[in-house]
Amino acid sequence: MNIPQAAEFEQIKTQVSKKIISDYGKKRFAEEKPAASYTTAVKRMEETKEAVALLNAGLTIPFMGMQSAQHETEKIEKGFILLPHELVAYSDFLRSMPRIKAFLEKHRMLAPRLAGYGEVLADFTPITDQIDQMIRHQRVDPDANRQLRKIIRQIDQREADLKKVFLKFLAQGKYLQDNRMIKKNDRYTLPVKAEWQHQFKGSIIERSNKGGTVFIEPDSVARLNDRLIIAEAEKTAIEYQILAELTGMIAEELPAIYQSLDCLAVLDVIYARGKFCREINGVPLTINQQETLVLDHVTHPLLGDEAVPLDLSLGIDTRCMVITGPNAGGKTVVLKTVALVCGMAHHGLFPAHNGQSSVPFLKSLSMDIGDQQSLANALSTFSGHMANIAEILAGNQRHSIVLLDEIGSGTEPNEGTALAIAIMDALYRSGALLIATTHYGEIKQFAVDHADFQTAAMAFDPETLTPKYRLLINQVGESNAFWIAEKMQIPPHIVTQAATYMSTKQYPVDKETFTLLSETATPIDQQQVLKKGDQVLATDRGKKGVFYQYGENGQAEVWIEDRMEMIAVKRIQLLIKQAELYPADYDLDQLFMDHHSYKFNKDLNRGSKKAYKQLKKNHNRP
Repeated sequence: MNIPQAAEFEQIKTQVSKKIISDYGKKRFAEEKPAASYTTAVKRMEETKEAVALLNAGLTIPFMGMQSAQHETEKIEKGFILLPHELVAYSDFLRSMPRIKAFLEKHRMLAPRLAGYGEVLADFTPITDQIDQMIRHQRVDPDANRQLRKIIRQIDQREADLKKVFLKFLAQGKYLQDNRMIKKNDRYTLPVKAEWQHQFKGSIIERSNKGGTVFIEPDSVARLNDRLIIAEAEKTAIEYQILAELTGMIAEELPAIYQSLDCLAVLDVIYARGKFCREINGVPLTINQQETLVLDHVTHPLLGDEAVPLDLSLGIDTRCMVITGPNAGGKTVVLKTVALVCGMAHHGLFPAHNGQSSVPFLKSLSMDIGDQQSLANALSTFSGHMANIAEILAGNQRHSIVLLDEIGSGTEPNEGTALAIAIMDALYRSGALLIATTHYGEIKQFAVDHADFQTAAMAFDPETLTPKYRLLINQVGESNAFWIAEKMQIPPHIVTQAATYMSTKQYPVDKETFTLLSETATPIDQQQVLKKGDQVLATDRGKKGVFYQYGENGQAEVWIEDRMEMIAVKRIQLLIKQAELYPADYDLDQLFMDHHSYKFNKDLNRGSKKAYKQLKKNHNRP
């Protein structure tokens, strides 16, 4: 069985995975498939119940060193030598096995199945004792063997010899930046001031970044440095040999370690399942082989406190259910809850419920939900649904549940209804349990008339026009389109008329006669409307202008683009009244002439002699 992506079961797996300690356990759980047999499904459920029982008793399996156990085991298998800190962590991991075995045996009465896993765990005490003896404080113990003790004494002696020689040089403090010997490139040196480097015979091993200090190895200590470097190299070789021996001891036991690691990973996953179920207040449910689905006040595991508990049953009196009700009323949540609970049960997980829930062992779980439109495949929403349903029909069988959302939608209603009923009938006759949601009245009636179908509706509050997200069994819901239309302020007479059409199926088909407004409208007395200075639009030209005055024969003078033009009054549309554009004492005449003419007229009015001379000159001009 595969769990459809639309069920959002991956979110459940993600939450469980966060509670798994080891990388190996996380990988194992990520690859885990739903139980392939009834026995496996029941076994997983019982194991999770035992993990919850241990957790409720305040008992925790003593996992140690599991975070990186798989990574370090793979390193050993590839021939790498573990470093001291890795050996310490691996020793904790190996040491945990007899402790876990003893823990599970002690609580066998509370968790008998989990105790069986403890019997597989091997005892690696000889290896852990050897690691404890050889590694101390995250490094090889100096007393790990006689050869290492001997070489460490040699190193100590040679360092003491070097210090005696360096004491003579350190007495010459005025030449030194620091009154001590400093190790550079594995050789002990003197930190000499650069300007005094000629005072010392020896080799320059290194210079400081700014060049103020020269690190000199005096000739008299070169041989002692050489002997010390050789001794330290021997020490490193001995320590490496010890690490290799300890890693080799582990490598020899890799088959038994992998077997134990597999066992611990399984326990790690089981315990994580128990933690998750306990966190969501999960209650164990039963898995049956009678093809019956009973949800007893089940809470959607991803919605938490916001979820409205769900009650439904299939396979007892009827095998199929058709759910009706308004959009956003919770129909899709019902389908997802059913899919999630079935998927969880096949992974050994259980949701919060009242304790009497039971899910069938399934060979397949199929869903068609949401918008199936695909631009890449040139599929419409309806085509996408049909492609999905065709796949469901091809692989459908007994011991399966099919969940169809808004079946038959997305196409012409009559054809969609007929196709939906035919699909549901085919699925029913194949022996599947079926839950479908719809708005179509004929599909509802089909479910009412069919002996092996039951109806259900999503509760809706007609007073507040809001869904209650509660499933009501053996009821037929309405889409509440009229209520919602009124809520969205569609005029009441339109909603009333729609209700009449729905009951009588008689629709208005008479043709109306429409006349042009220009043929029937009474002419407006424009002299009562337009005034000098009003901004207007010459509709036949699409140009703005300024109204000047009315003329004869339905014409008017309008100033457009620095010139006066005669335009039919009926082609003039008022835009802005002059009172809104200019002050009360504004000289409107200046709007209808250029600046030079306006100034000349103004000079004449105020008695300008220069203006009168110009006027006389213009008058006498031939």
